[in-house]
Amino acid sequence: MPYVTADDGAEIFYRDWGTDGTPVLLSHGWPLSSDAWEAAALFLAERGHRVVAHDRRGHGRSSQTWHGNEMDTYADDLAVLIDTLDLRDLTLVGHSTGGGEIVRYVGRHGTGRVARLVLVSAVPPLMVRTDDNPEGLPPETFEAIRAGERANRAQLYRDLADGPFFGHNRRQDVAQGFRDAFWAQGMATGHRGAYECIAAFSATDFRPDLAAIDVPTLVIHGDDDQIVPFEVGGKRSASLVDDAVLTVYEGASHALPDTERERLHADLLAFIDG
Repeated sequence: MPYVTADDGAEIFYRDWGTDGTPVLLSHGWPLSSDAWEAAALFLAERGHRVVAHDRRGHGRSSQTWHGNEMDTYADDLAVLIDTLDLRDLTLVGHSTGGGEIVRYVGRHGTGRVARLVLVSAVPPLMVRTDDNPEGLPPETFEAIRAGERANRAQLYRDLADGPFFGHNRRQDVAQGFRDAFWAQGMATGHRGAYECIAAFSATDFRPDLAAIDVPTLVIHGDDDQIVPFEVGGKRSASLVDDAVLTVYEGASHALPDTERERLHADLLAFIDG
């Protein structure tokens, strides 16, 4: 399996599918891995694109480091991967926590290699409520997730999969396979990395990073997202990026790469090729 070596020696797993066409890099959510993007990776690679997807440090097949489980290091790991593979004219696509990772990459490393960005159910600009972010979610929301991670993370992941992540608590209509895959990917993530990543996705302020984006940007968000509510995430991010295009999926949950696959794939392809 292919790996790149991060600046501190961590091994970052990645998959590299498709042809020498325009590259697309897919960044996954918490507590998942690049497997969460495999359907989109197959779809885009079959249509002539080179598709790269990595496991963030601490997740999946990458090193389970004690340190570096925060957004600056995630972004720097991403830079090592992009530079090592010499990806140019690149489309960065980030789901949930992955959306934070790609905008922090832009904030730290610029858009010299990047042609466009796509934020899917993404955590920017800032999830937690603070004095200067009164629209955010109460800190207790994330304290409860951390408590669940410490007490019984296997049950936490099952509760998220069977409930708000896919919106299964709304209509009881999400396939068991999707929910089982979420649980399996979560359990393959290191306990330390998963715990630390909760602070990374909830308390990192991405507003300066969004202001640095100077390439075409597509923001896709479901208006029934129970993990990153539309008003907290996609709506505000789109307002902070010059000329961003906002696409709202009516009634859709957080897990758009699974629950809205056909529509999402079509929207991604149209934006990338357009």
